[in-house]
Amino acid sequence: MGLGGTAKKIQKVAEMAEDVYQRLNEMREELRRTKETVEMTKDRVDSLESEVVEQRALVAAIAEEQGLDVDSIRATAHVDEAERSGDDASSTDAGGASTDADADTESETPAEETTRGANPSEAPTDGD
Repeated sequence: MGLGGTAKKIQKVAEMAEDVYQRLNEMREELRRTKETVEMTKDRVDSLESEVVEQRALVAAIAEEQGLDVDSIRATAHVDEAERSGDDASSTDAGGASTDADADTESETPAEETTRGANPSEAPTDGD
């Protein structure tokens, strides 16, 4: 009887080892796929960052051509975003619902405020 019980235990340990080995191989494959995905994502992010730098340079050049102060526009945008973030945090209840009665009203963006009337052809004339 002693040998039969030992054989069953050894068989059980061998089955557990096979399961662990199979799971280890699955984890290796999952890790390989994850690394591949991370590398592809990094390449995409690098490409997007490069495009953003190019677009930022183009927008800055166009803004300067139009006589706009890029730094003040950025500063205004950052301040407005910080205020909105602060308002969002204070205007939601524990469930995430808005508690501010006028939270749904639209306001002009900093770019709209800054660029309004910046182009002389859009400026109102005395005849208007």
